[in-house]
Amino acid sequence: MKQEVIAGFLEAMPLPSVLVDQTERFIGANRLGFDLLGDHILGRHFTTILRQPSVAGAIEKCLEDRGNRAARHLSNDEAQDTTYEVSLRYVTGIGAVEGGAVLISFTDVTEREQANQMRRDFVANVSHELRTPLTALMGFIETLRGAARDDADARDRFLSIMEGEASRMNRLVGDLLSLNRVESKERIRPKEEMDLVSHLTSTLKTMQPLAAADNVSLKFEPPSDPVMIIGDPDQLLQVFINLVENAIKYGGDQVEMTVELLERDPSLRAAAVRVKVIDNGAGIDPIHLPRLTERFYRADNHRSREQGGTGLGLAIVKHIVNRHRGRLRVSSDLGVGTCFAVTLPMS
Repeated sequence: MKQEVIAGFLEAMPLPSVLVDQTERFIGANRLGFDLLGDHILGRHFTTILRQPSVAGAIEKCLEDRGNRAARHLSNDEAQDTTYEVSLRYVTGIGAVEGGAVLISFTDVTEREQANQMRRDFVANVSHELRTPLTALMGFIETLRGAARDDADARDRFLSIMEGEASRMNRLVGDLLSLNRVESKERIRPKEEMDLVSHLTSTLKTMQPLAAADNVSLKFEPPSDPVMIIGDPDQLLQVFINLVENAIKYGGDQVEMTVELLERDPSLRAAAVRVKVIDNGAGIDPIHLPRLTERFYRADNHRSREQGGTGLGLAIVKHIVNRHRGRLRVSSDLGVGTCFAVTLPMS
């Protein structure tokens, strides 16, 4: 088979593909194959390029018995680790003295692998978060059946702790269900027109008792005119209650909410409204900021657990904001405070 025919055949392949003949050298590749393995692979021995034992071994066996093989190729695209499923098929009548060659194609399964890892991590995290209060409950139940059975003070103290642990599990299950609902609707854009200013005012009234209990002042000077957007009132209530509650619990003694109208937001490419929730607390170390909206990620594990946090609140906020085609940004200065900014398109 002429080289130009081989080249044309390879270019027709929708996946990165290369050919290795009985001389164990590369004799052809399509553009995707060159992009993956390098522009200067032709004529080189395959082990100088594909050094992973599983892939090299599969090529050797395929050349030897002319059978089909499969392997996995791990690489890095300078941004992240990548995983490829490698398929090897023997093609007769080409290569050196037309002795045949191995067609090697690469299927990028990086996203699938990442999704599987995320699922495994999620299950592990949920198991851990439930196991901790369950272990405490089982321990206290055992104690109440034994030494503390007739100790009224100990019994009341243990029952109070057990109530707290049960409430923690209830909040976790509630947030898991909420996260599932939000994710299931993320691709469905809201259709209801609502006044965001009225909504924010109601949110702060709802949070006033919590703020007063923690000696935190809430500051909000709403615009005089309504700000109309297309949104899901219940979900946006969840967003701003979550952000204000976090600011009250983890911030300083003052939480301020601001509303800014934007004629055109560059990220949304449309007129928008930006709501900021600003506290004057200790701030968040910059190392934590990129991961704050990950499920179960906590900048301060101990304090979050003490405050009854489930580690899912900001993940829920992120998904709701995404559903509204908005943007969530977090900025923080240590010793100064933190600002959560939600930008939403105008109706």
